[in-house]
Amino acid sequence: MRRLGGSAVGRLVTRRDAIGAAVASLAGACKSMGLSAIDLLAPEDWPVVRDCGLVCSMGYAAIRDDFIPRGFNDPANHDFLVGELERALPLAAQQGIPNLIAMFGNRQGRTDSQGIEACVTGLRRIAPLAEHHGVTICVELLNSKVDHHDYQGDHTAFGAQVMEGVNSPRVKLLYDIYHMQIMEGDVIRTIRQHASHIGHFHTGGVPGRHELDDTQELNWHAIARAIADTGFTGYMAHEFVPTRDPLRSLGEAVETCTV
Repeated sequence: MRRLGGSAVGRLVTRRDAIGAAVASLAGACKSMGLSAIDLLAPEDWPVVRDCGLVCSMGYAAIRDDFIPRGFNDPANHDFLVGELERALPLAAQQGIPNLIAMFGNRQGRTDSQGIEACVTGLRRIAPLAEHHGVTICVELLNSKVDHHDYQGDHTAFGAQVMEGVNSPRVKLLYDIYHMQIMEGDVIRTIRQHASHIGHFHTGGVPGRHELDDTQELNWHAIARAIADTGFTGYMAHEFVPTRDPLRSLGEAVETCTV
């Protein structure tokens, strides 16, 4: 540890080292299970998983407290969000990161038509650069019923209209099965209907975002098979809150979702 002017910096460096070590340890465990990637990492962790022989399948352009509520549905956010992605896209391409996550944002009184129009306008600004670098911006669908109150992109139909308006092969939906099961159900039919709009999947058991086991209300093997049958060639990441040994739970999820 190097102390640069005070203990606060010293603690920060120690925490950063600890995070990097934890990511490397997780990467090793994932590789032993046959997994090829880890999701939702900050730019400083992309090289860590790469050095372990894995890929960061979904990266953050930046880590900030308002990442979810501050989205493309508010035109006042466009300059900031576009600038953030403009800085991250070249780095992601250089590091071999296939996807960067983005958000629709909190509603804050906007109608769906207003939100869709704003998202289309903002994402069209960054789509050409994403296409140039070959990195896909994935905008996540979240539930507004349990976890993210007031989030506007809470139904697949909303996200699909944005994708159709942007009309770019490098702007897609992050279809989080946990969130969309809470909001609308009908998961397999929806995945089949909107396969062309989806660039990435997240899993997580309902209720509670726990293991994909017999405490949950979905048939995850059937969902994985339906995704494979669409010809999807991207990543499906298990984002969950374990109730027991996390690596054991992850291994069971891998087995369940292998088709």
